[in-house]
Amino acid sequence: MTVVGPFGLSVRDQALEADVQAGLAAVEEGLLEATKSEVPFITGAAQHLVRAGGKRFRPLLVMLAAQFGDPYAPGVVPSAVVVELTHLATLYHDDVMDEAAVRRGVDSANTRWGNSVAVLTGDFLFARASQILADLGPEAVRVQALAFERLVTGQILETAGPSDGRDPVEHYLDVLGGKTGSLVAVSCRFGAMMSGADETVVDVLTQYGERLGVAFQLADDVLDIASDSHESGKTPGTDLREGIPTLPVLRLRERAARLGLPEDIALCELLDSDLSDDARHAEALAALRAHPALEQARRDTVRYAEEARAALAPLRECDAKVALRELCDAVVHRAG
Repeated sequence: MTVVGPFGLSVRDQALEADVQAGLAAVEEGLLEATKSEVPFITGAAQHLVRAGGKRFRPLLVMLAAQFGDPYAPGVVPSAVVVELTHLATLYHDDVMDEAAVRRGVDSANTRWGNSVAVLTGDFLFARASQILADLGPEAVRVQALAFERLVTGQILETAGPSDGRDPVEHYLDVLGGKTGSLVAVSCRFGAMMSGADETVVDVLTQYGERLGVAFQLADDVLDIASDSHESGKTPGTDLREGIPTLPVLRLRERAARLGLPEDIALCELLDSDLSDDARHAEALAALRAHPALEQARRDTVRYAEEARAALAPLRECDAKVALRELCDAVVHRAG
């Protein structure tokens, strides 16, 4: 049994291990090639987050999903490069919107070069992803375009907030389905589709990816509160400082409205105050870490991970299916 990938994923079959490792190595080469420019400054900015590393969660899913067809099919690695470039591009934009100072343990692009360069670098990565995508055929372009629409829609809905009368938790989970679930689902779809897997298998893996993507983001929400910067690679409580209501905060507000406990109401008032003050931010972070709302968010993460695991049931038993199930456990462990 060999451990591969950043999640400590155990692969019991040597052939599968070799395929996954070779595929991820090829993706890494593809990312560096796709982020090269004739302008050295653009290359440096575009490769900033590529060279910082990262989990390569989406390419890993492409490689595992491709095991249900021909994992050596020519479109598998390029499609993995496309989804990772798209993901990286959104990180450049996210850091501008969140005014984040750290990403993957290094200065964010907006901290190093300013907001304009960060936004334009993200656009450059989108353009390079589109070039690669064009060679994968019209169906791949259509799938990616629909996913990208969902991704952007999710971001807009997050910014706009829930409409009057809409449950904030339901709204937020819909946002995550668009912002994160869509691209993770496409990773699984591309892997299966490019490998020539049956359409029923493609659909099953897409449903799995959608649920796993939401679980993955919910785990990030928990990490943003519960971890230190060494674990998460970014400044703890970034969303908290920016007033972005992630699931632990929404569960707190839900509990405060339902039970009316003075300590819950006081914490909500603290969260509504100016958290750009470091002392107030630290106080709010410590209080949330000790609050039952954080445990509720962990349970929500487990629920989505279990739904992802259940979605795999129709697939034939094989080592790739075992690995996909273990990814559900790995995502939950991140939030533990």
